[in-house]
Amino acid sequence: MSAVTYKTDKADQSRARILDAAARLFREEGYAAVSLRAIAAAAGMKGGSVYYHFESKQAIVIEVLDTGIIAVHGKVAHTIDSLPAESTAAETLRAGILAHLQALFEFSDYSSANVRIYSQVPGAARESNRRLRREYEALWGRLVERFVERGEIRFGTDTRAFILLLIGSLNATLEWFDINRGNLQGLAASYSDVLLNGVLAERETKS
Repeated sequence: MSAVTYKTDKADQSRARILDAAARLFREEGYAAVSLRAIAAAAGMKGGSVYYHFESKQAIVIEVLDTGIIAVHGKVAHTIDSLPAESTAAETLRAGILAHLQALFEFSDYSSANVRIYSQVPGAARESNRRLRREYEALWGRLVERFVERGEIRFGTDTRAFILLLIGSLNATLEWFDINRGNLQGLAASYSDVLLNGVLAERETKS
């Protein structure tokens, strides 16, 4: 291994340690309570070493927030793209819901930090992450519109309301679901049933 390659790998590993430590601390303590010194200590590094990789705490939190969204988006997009073209709306949406939950808990420190501290971070950090959030919402929007056009989702469905309900309810599982004790596939199936089929035995009629 060349010296250059070794240095690059070592730098990447140190950067990853900083981000992992920051994501865990942000998740547990919130944004304001976490200092660069605390992040460095949690990563097993000297305080000044963090500045070699990141210019500020804001730069760290932006990457932590972005990583959480990118991980979920990538998992769901890959899952949907891997389905047969003839997959129904129910099959596609159920697969997407499961993939979202799997990504949430696979990258739980990052995804939890994204959900829990988004409103706490500086405006520039929120704005940076907002673009990725909208891109992820757009992925679901395209799915819903596709199945509206195919007649598998009711015409006139409020697409944005459905997407915000879906993403918000799935993200909320980070607050109460224990991945070590619960069945993630069962949780996904239950959420899919409620979100796709509702709870009323008969549809309400407007007077």
